[in-house]
Amino acid sequence: MKPSRFVPPTEVPGLAARRIAADILDGVLHKHRMLDDQLDGVGAHPGLKTLADRDRALMRRLVATILRRLGTLGHVLSRLLDRGIPSDAPRAQSALLIGAAQILWMEVPDHAAVDLSVRLVQADRRAAKYAGLVNAVLRRCAREGQPLIDEVKSQMLDLPPWLTARWIAAYGEDTARAMAAAISVEPALDLTVKSDPDGWATRLHGEALATGTVRTLLHGSVTMLPGFNEGEWWVQDAAAAMPARLFGDIKDKTIADLCAAPGGKTAQLVHAGARVTAVDRSPNRIARLRENLARLSLEADTAVADATEWQPPGELFDGVLIDAPCAATGTIRRHPDVAWLKQESDIGALAAVQRRLLQRAVTLLKPGGTLVYCTCSLEPEEGEQAVASVLAAESGLRRAPVGRDEVAGLDEILTPDGDVRTLPSHLAHGDSRLGGLDGFYAARLIKS
Repeated sequence: MKPSRFVPPTEVPGLAARRIAADILDGVLHKHRMLDDQLDGVGAHPGLKTLADRDRALMRRLVATILRRLGTLGHVLSRLLDRGIPSDAPRAQSALLIGAAQILWMEVPDHAAVDLSVRLVQADRRAAKYAGLVNAVLRRCAREGQPLIDEVKSQMLDLPPWLTARWIAAYGEDTARAMAAAISVEPALDLTVKSDPDGWATRLHGEALATGTVRTLLHGSVTMLPGFNEGEWWVQDAAAAMPARLFGDIKDKTIADLCAAPGGKTAQLVHAGARVTAVDRSPNRIARLRENLARLSLEADTAVADATEWQPPGELFDGVLIDAPCAATGTIRRHPDVAWLKQESDIGALAAVQRRLLQRAVTLLKPGGTLVYCTCSLEPEEGEQAVASVLAAESGLRRAPVGRDEVAGLDEILTPDGDVRTLPSHLAHGDSRLGGLDGFYAARLIKS
């Protein structure tokens, strides 16, 4: 008799993606782990290797949608649950969030969203008893969820209250609302190209922004897009691409790029002809920077060091770029976990680091040299106030205002002092997915 052949049961399609999404969501919300750390590098979720590209993209979009809409989801689910979200079974919480996000904002059939969420809790020992609850709540969500969203559209629930209060104080309520609305939309992919932005926009089915960035709605693995393997472009938000351009003509000039990894601005400087030394305190991040430059066929000197203490071996520099560590609140549209991982108390400690970096940068500059300071934060303490502080402390430093011709005529991003301040609501577009910028601040200073 021939031996029996047993075929292992195949998993329900899409369940693995949702299970990994639940794990990563738990990592952000309960273990305070950054989303990027769980998606890439040594700390990446081991199950990602087994997902097909399509499922991986679904998983990423699912997690990002939940984090982008977390406050609204909490409101909807609280209205549909008599006793609140179960606190003794994290998987039940995740399953409810995953199911509701698909029903309310994603093109997933309601029955599939409900079924897969129920399977998620059934597979978990602590959560299995809530399978019936998850089923009933998500079915109600499909029927009643949209009106519950409409109830709170004006309340900016998808940001922590402390951050909403800060943005209203800094920018006014109308602008804060516009910023919150921009953050709620999944952003397009921005690319800095070595040359021919119009040509690359055509090849990548996108459009070339006035600043030279190529913006496309293509999603999925960037490594599969035309031009990646040839090193013709790199991923970089349009706002993040502006500070390095403020040096002007830097051919054959020496530039120190402090806190440089992952290297987008380093690549810009090298491509523009500068001799660049890229400094970062993390060996792993410097290794990633080197890999990125190698793909782009660009070369820079690198140093693993704390930039506030770094002693360069040679002469002083023609320019110093500081992309300072910050609360990163300007990146929430691309990194929605930031809103829930950062605390208001972080800002003071980071501002102290920024002041030390600015003071150190001045000592690295030649007389007549240019210092460009930038942060991806929307908090004034980390931008305008940091620069005001160093200008008050350093009599040999002066501001060099940025002209509108240097930012493609985008008057809305220039401050009265001549600094650059981009907001998520800037660069409006008829298709909201193609509008917006990361929140960035940049100032240009000259050492006399």
